[in-house]
Amino acid sequence: MLHRSTTWVGATAREIARAVRRGDTSATAVVADHLDSIRAYDRIVGAFREVRAAESIAEAETVDEQPDLGNLALAGVPVAVKENTPVTGLPTWNGSSAARRPVADKDHEVVRRLRGAGAVVLGVTRMPELGIWATTDDAEAITRNPWRTDRTPGGSSGGSAAAVAAGLVPIAHGNDGLGSIRIPAACCGIVGLKPGLGTVPAGIGVNDWYGLAENGILATTVADAHLGYSVLAGRTHAALTPPATLRVAVSLRSPVAGAPPDADARKGVSDAVRLLLAHGHAAVRADPSYPPALGARVLATWFAAAGQDAAELDPAAQARLQSRTRRHVALGEAALRRGLVRDGDRATWRERCRNWFAGGGFDVLVTPALAAAPPVAHGWSSRSWAANMLVNTRYAPYAAPWNFAGFPALVVPVGVRGDGLPAAVQLVGPPGSELLLLAVAGQIEQAAPWRRHAPGWPRMAARPR
Repeated sequence: MLHRSTTWVGATAREIARAVRRGDTSATAVVADHLDSIRAYDRIVGAFREVRAAESIAEAETVDEQPDLGNLALAGVPVAVKENTPVTGLPTWNGSSAARRPVADKDHEVVRRLRGAGAVVLGVTRMPELGIWATTDDAEAITRNPWRTDRTPGGSSGGSAAAVAAGLVPIAHGNDGLGSIRIPAACCGIVGLKPGLGTVPAGIGVNDWYGLAENGILATTVADAHLGYSVLAGRTHAALTPPATLRVAVSLRSPVAGAPPDADARKGVSDAVRLLLAHGHAAVRADPSYPPALGARVLATWFAAAGQDAAELDPAAQARLQSRTRRHVALGEAALRRGLVRDGDRATWRERCRNWFAGGGFDVLVTPALAAAPPVAHGWSSRSWAANMLVNTRYAPYAAPWNFAGFPALVVPVGVRGDGLPAAVQLVGPPGSELLLLAVAGQIEQAAPWRRHAPGWPRMAARPR
């Protein structure tokens, strides 16, 4: 029995769900604890766009009254949902007042699944406008990294990552079109899983960013990430099976010219490989074959995805979009006119990646999660398109190719950088390897457990009841 005399803030999702199912606590008490912390401390990190205070207490009471409480995988677990995902009764903000959609009259399927498993949605978390950028801010607020509040938590699921790293919720929903789960997870020292194509219901934007975008989970432990993924994917939750000896490809090569990994990023990969070798896996240096044209194809698709989403807004709203967004959208319109966004390009890259894994006999690829430390947290939303593009591509080049391929990928912490910020690596696998990636991440966690929350959190947020 887990006993907490003061607060449930800082507990894992598994601990909370187990305690609620056993009757050691109630969903109502757990949610009240987390709401107290959000009220007191979200002003520091700016993770939430809207908090559903009264509504979440009412929903927690409903969970406590469930006759099948023992069957709810997330019984009483407070969760946050990224603000581009419909939640009944709330606008779908999409990162700014200009991009905001009307109040939703029903939940997105992934929200329905979370609630169906007993989770309680505390609110929606901030993201950059239209989910385009790897920093999170707008004219209203700057979302900050709990590890160092002068740094960004990344983007576009920056609010979700900040909320988890600060202990304001144990797990959070995010989505990932070109790294938008994995980049914030790496910035904030938590686990972030982007499932492979079609594994979890998408329904993100106009066309799921041409199939690049997937819904996934952010958590402080592999076990919680696995639990959240199982719920989102509609899978029966079962224990992860430790993998037998694997052949691990290790690559430091950046997919973006001029954005090499810094010394801390390289050390993170070395540390992860050392841990995997200790578990009996074989590792070999092998770089994916990033073709010269890949970058241009990814950029064209990124631009066009933003253009398609913006086209759904009325003309007055389009005119109120941030300057950097309008430039991005204009480039997307040009890419579409010129026929630069082609299904065949993604299919060809997907097959090329599949052949690379199979031809080398690789089970898993390990790369840096980031090339450099998270950028400073300030008003990126008011800066130029060029300034945003430069900072985004230089610090976070490793994620995008795997969205273009539709392969599952996961970020896992591996200690701390020399500057005191978290270090992390990316694990990539072929289609259908989500559980394998989680199991490998679990071996890293077992060998070198990381700090689950940013220094000072959630002790800072936890107050006696």
